[in-house]
Amino acid sequence: MAEGTFLHADLDSFYASVAQRDDPSLRGRPVVVGGGIVLAASYEAKACGVRTAMSGRIARRLCPDLVEVPATFTAYVEASRAVFEVFRDITPVVEGISIDEAFLDVGGLARLSGAPSRIGAELRRRVKAEVGLPISVGIASSKFLAKVASAASKPDGLLSVPVGGELDFLHPLPIEALWGVGKVTSVRLHDRGIATVGALARLSPETLTSIVGPASGRHLHALSHGLDPRRVETGRRRRSIGAQRAIGRGRHTGEELDATLVSLVDRVTRRMRSGERIGRTFVLRLRFDDMTRVTRSRTVRRATAGTDAWLVAGRALLDEAMPLIVDRGVTLIGISITGLDEAEDEQLELPFDTDAPTRLDGALDAVRDKFGSTAVTRAVLLGRSEGFSAPQLDSH
Repeated sequence: MAEGTFLHADLDSFYASVAQRDDPSLRGRPVVVGGGIVLAASYEAKACGVRTAMSGRIARRLCPDLVEVPATFTAYVEASRAVFEVFRDITPVVEGISIDEAFLDVGGLARLSGAPSRIGAELRRRVKAEVGLPISVGIASSKFLAKVASAASKPDGLLSVPVGGELDFLHPLPIEALWGVGKVTSVRLHDRGIATVGALARLSPETLTSIVGPASGRHLHALSHGLDPRRVETGRRRRSIGAQRAIGRGRHTGEELDATLVSLVDRVTRRMRSGERIGRTFVLRLRFDDMTRVTRSRTVRRATAGTDAWLVAGRALLDEAMPLIVDRGVTLIGISITGLDEAEDEQLELPFDTDAPTRLDGALDAVRDKFGSTAVTRAVLLGRSEGFSAPQLDSH
């Protein structure tokens, strides 16, 4: 049967796989990245019931042999770059959607490289040989189905959904396989006896809309029939850059929270400058002891990539949220800078002598690029572990 030309490539347990790659003694053992909160888990740990965002205490209870390793952000970025080099060497039509996954369109490569399944197999072989990481690949006639297929092929597999067999593959799957079916929607559908994609597809659009609302109803009805007209978009730059850090349970002083914020802002703004981007809005995300979350944002008058400007915005938001933090306890701090634009589009204000902080940021970036990220650090971070800032790359 004919094959689709959309590939979804997704690295398996990315952070944990990098740890196992770099330390052979960890291979085959249950590994988690992070301490107080599980940031990533190897498949050996997942087999014991360990899951991302689970507390370390619960993870250790489920898996007494668990090995906890610290996160190494630079290793993840380097591995991601190497993997994407393989992607782009295979086809120029690549759409990255996160640090560890991408869509590829191989529709024009039949004569040069063979069938999509052959290309997918070669992609997996090269990522394993050149980067040392396992990767799963789904192949289908649409982006949505390719992503579902890659998830079904995990770990370290390849699955091609034949053209004409899309609904035979999709309809037996649980409704949670559809984009847009979260906890609330899942409960609503299960309460009405709708457990599979096929059962959902048999509903009329009007009935589905009455259950989940107009927008979700139209969206889920289309996906349940395998309809997804989106193409792989290349050259699209991300619209936000973010990072987060789990800080564990317990009371944290204002100085500790500020140091975490400084570390995150330093890292995010450095990445902005390296990509020649400027942003307009600062978003602060907090997770509390009871696993609830809040989000606060502030838009600055002039788009910038300057560290000091974003520190002012971030500290103001953190100060506003302190009553909640004191009352409920905070276990994770995340930030993102949105509304990104090209640095060359920056609108300067009179007088034009206000770029000294930007020049200083650039000089510090150059020192860190040459001598390492710890060559120059802020006094507030001395003696503190900067921990892990998980990259959040949002293209939407």
